Amino acid sequence: MSKSCKGLAMELVKCLSESDCVKVEKRSYRECVGEKSPCIPSECVGLRETYFNCKRGQASVQLFT
Repeated sequence: MSKSCKGLAMELVKCLSESDCVKVEKRSYRECVGEKSPCIPSECVGLRETYFNCKRGQASVQLFT
């Protein structure tokens, strides 16, 4: 993972670890990150979108270099 997106990834994991999806429903981070569920706080959804956009941007740069 590139360093430029690593901070976002860590924030996303922290956010998800405090969500009901992980704490109450005992689901994995991978399961929860793909969910569009009310048990995922909007903050986590925003972080997820920002992280995915970061990764997508890196892939685009690699394709054109």
